[in-house]
This record gives sequence, C-alpha cells and structure tokens, in this order.
Amino acid sequence: MSTPVPDPGSRLVEMLGRRDSWEQVNAVVAGFGVSGFAAADNLLFLGADVTVLDERSSEEKAEKAELLETLGADIRMEAGATATLPDDVDVLVTSPGWVPTAPLLAQARERGIPIWGEVELAWRLRDPENQAPWLAVTGTNGKTTTVQMLETILHTAGLRTAAVGNVGRPIVEVVMDPTPYDVLAVELSSFQLHYTQSMAAQSAAVLNLAEDHLDWYSGPGAMTAYAADKARIFERVERACVYNVADPATEEMVRGAEVSEGARAIGFTLGMPSVGQMGLVEDILVDRAFIEERATSAAELCTLGDLASPAPHFVENALAAAALARSHGVSQQAVRDGLRAFRPDGHRIALVAQADDVRWVDDSKATNPHAAQSSLRAYESVVWIAGGLAKGAHFDDLVRTHADRLRGVVLLGRDRHVIADALSRHAPDVPVIVLDGGETGDPMDHAVRAAAGLARPGDTVLLAPGCASMDMYANYGARGDAFAAAVRRHTGPGH
Repeated sequence: MSTPVPDPGSRLVEMLGRRDSWEQVNAVVAGFGVSGFAAADNLLFLGADVTVLDERSSEEKAEKAELLETLGADIRMEAGATATLPDDVDVLVTSPGWVPTAPLLAQARERGIPIWGEVELAWRLRDPENQAPWLAVTGTNGKTTTVQMLETILHTAGLRTAAVGNVGRPIVEVVMDPTPYDVLAVELSSFQLHYTQSMAAQSAAVLNLAEDHLDWYSGPGAMTAYAADKARIFERVERACVYNVADPATEEMVRGAEVSEGARAIGFTLGMPSVGQMGLVEDILVDRAFIEERATSAAELCTLGDLASPAPHFVENALAAAALARSHGVSQQAVRDGLRAFRPDGHRIALVAQADDVRWVDDSKATNPHAAQSSLRAYESVVWIAGGLAKGAHFDDLVRTHADRLRGVVLLGRDRHVIADALSRHAPDVPVIVLDGGETGDPMDHAVRAAAGLARPGDTVLLAPGCASMDMYANYGARGDAFAAAVRRHTGPGH
C-alpha cells in the first residue's frame, strides 16, 4: 500500500503557529459543538478559510452559524454534510466524539491531510511570548474533580489559571485570550488525546484505568487502544509523570513514555509513601517527592478532615492534584489552603439526606463500573441503586470485590440485566429488585421506595449507577436531581 503524500498546503499548516499568517489555509472543522465553534471562530480570526460540517442543527447552532457566516465561514449543517470531505483541504479539525472510522476522517487519512483535535490546535496556537505551561490530567474516573482541585490550589497560590479541556471553557478560547495565563489545569479525555500529537505538558497525571468507552474503541483490541490513548498524556512531559501506585497500568504508562530529560515519575498512594511519592501517614496527606529531605522525611500538606470527603477516591484525587501543583512549585501552604477550600460539583458523593439512621448519597457522576466501585468502597453497608447504559462494560469484578458490602441492590435502566447477571454469578444471596420500566410515575420514585425497603439503620443508600444516563435522563446531573427529589419526597422535609 502506498503512503499518502500530503499536498503542499497540508505540509505548510504543520509549521504554522499563532504569529503566522493562515490566509492560505483551507480548514475543515468536523462537528459544531462547543469545541468545534471555538476552533472555527479562532481559525477565522487567524485568517484561514473555514468550512464547518455537521449533520445536526439546533437553535443554538443556527445562531452561532449565522455569526460565523458573517465572518466568512462556510457552514454546512444538514443530513449528509459529513459524508464527503471537500476537495481543497489543508487540515481537518475534529470534535473529540468523532470515532476514527468516521468517513470524513478516513478520507482525510487516505489523502494525507493532518487531523487535529481542538487540543492539538490549541497547543499549536499558544503565544510564543507567553506560553503558559499545562498541568494535564486524564484517567477513567476523577478527572474533573482533580482538575478543579488543581485549579483551586493554583488560584490559592496567586496564579492566573483556568480549568480547561474537557471541562470549563474551550481550550482554544483560553489559549487565544489576549491576557496571558500563568498556568493551565487541563482535563483530557481519551478522545481528545487520540487526536493530539505534539502536546508537551509540564506535568501530567493518569489517575486510573478501567473499562470505559468500549463502544467508541471497537474491536478485540479496544481496551489496548483506550489505554494507549490515555498514555499519550505522558509523552514529552517536562517535569513529572504522576501515576497511581494502586493501579499498575498507570505506572506502566510512565515506563513506556518518551519524556523530556529530567522528568520524574511521581506516585500517589493511600498508604505510606516511598521516596518520590505522595501518600498518607495516618490521617495526614504528605509529600515525599518535592522536598529536599525526602530520603528521610515527608512534608505535611493537609489532613483528611480538611477535605470535603474522606472517600478513598476523593483522597486519591487530592494527592494527584497536590503532586501536579507541587511539581509546578506551589507551596505546601497553598496546597493545604486550596484543598481546604475546594468543594466538588454536584452529584459526586453528595449527601442528600439522613433519616432513620440511613444515609442517602448521590453519586450519579459514577457513569462506569470503575467509578461505581470507587463509590462503593467508601461505605461499609450499601443499598446500591444502579443501571442505565453500560457502554459495553462488565460488572463482574465490581460485584466480586464488593459483594460483602451490599445489603441489597435496585436496578433500573436499559442495561439493568447486565448488572443483574453479574450479581447472580457473584452475589447470589444479595436481594435484588429489578425495575422493568413498566411502573407508572417517576422511575426514581420507585427506585427510592424499593431501596428504602431494603435499607437498615446504619446503611447508605447509594446512587452510583455504573452506567451512562441517556437512556432515561438528559445527563447524569438530571439523573442525580431526580434521585435527590425522590429522596426528599420519601424522607420528608428537614432531612
């Protein structure tokens, strides 16, 4: 098979940056969501000819399209718009949700046209005179919490920063801000990393690795491909590659990475840290990586009581955020004060009510089995509410690991039987109530009533679905809101 030869325009675009003229560049933007609009808008600002392709329109997209059309963009939003790549294209900027096998991307590869994600475009558009370093985070779970923790710590240290990437404002928009930032806290999904080739983070962390998005990474090598994309975050790292000591796959990613000379591997652990690690000494979070005396001592950062939650995965997120901040030179005091000030977004291990010595906890953000497993290990006796869209994931390991914590289980959603089957194999004695969708009224009301019937004093009723929400709700937030409302109806006011 012959290797595609890029045309001169495609070779030219690989060398362009923020200070260059893009007037000879024909750019196609695939997808007109938040990141697609930001990419198209800034490419127009740089002088490129921009064509936007999207199969779906909406009122919001139509308004944005009208704005960009007045600036000279060619916006095509109708059925079939993404079937064929235009003839004269120098670069294709894709939205992260697009699978690599999509016809538009396949045609670009065949023609040797560079394919960038918004993150790759943003990296290339950094101001050469004010290149704010990136502290990057990925992992199957905990990315947003960790990045927001990191943002809070950096703010506390007096730095101009923002949480960007897979959270907050589009990263292209932030990079092009005329007022420079000191440092950026960057959340990156595997999809975004797949389309990123040249990024060199100052420091980066992989929090964990578990099955997820196996509907996007199709085929027998899906998990390997997913892990390989996560590992891209460590490539060319300048200072610190932060990994989870309890998850050997993340350390293996560090071992396989081509990093800058002098970059260090920094582990985080819920146990006593070794030299070069962050960890716990009794109830104290400590740094044994970024202090001169690390061979013989550790520096106190904060206590478990300073954190919004003592849940193990929350503590791991705090240690990872602290490691990234410390690698950037942030003081122990700023780390402590930032972690004390941080409060997680809603639907992350949020206590909704406590009544009759039963706690009701909303962790609707637990949208895959690994996240649900993290939630379950935070409580001793649980009535577990789960189900939704499993996205090809399996629940055997989760049930096998936590069967002794389960007082009972309530299942709902499209793939409820996937979880029910795992329970029958590995926890056959645990009571399971399967809601088949035939009930009248709000399904979450039925789930809450069923859970209340299983719960005993001292138990936690935990919504940690282990699945995506879109079979029944607009998003995980709507699912969590429905749960909280149902709990309040059940427990009454004041709880």
